[in-house]
Amino acid sequence: MENLPKCPKCECEYTYEDGAFYICPECAHEWSKDANEAVAKIIRDAHGNELKDGDSVTVIKDLKVKGSSNVVKVGTKVKNIRLVEGDHDIDCKIEGFGQMGLKSEFVKKI
Repeated sequence: MENLPKCPKCECEYTYEDGAFYICPECAHEWSKDANEAVAKIIRDAHGNELKDGDSVTVIKDLKVKGSSNVVKVGTKVKNIRLVEGDHDIDCKIEGFGQMGLKSEFVKKI
């Protein structure tokens, strides 16, 4: 038996193929086989280590906070990061600063 992907909409595991599409029998969602084969972007820190959601990182460079005169200092530890799409690919909370987006090139994995 083939290992077909689960439905991205309802997580049903009884999907089937129809030409160039996968179809979910429970919610009738259809999606392209090409969409399922897309490779997720791997986000790496400044030293080339792969980052994942929930990792802890350390800032390796003083970073100016946009719209403020504050600076995130070298060595600041950031816990429980979340990876996102975009220019700033790390979403996190930094103590004393609050919610913030960081670029992965300015952090290293702990």
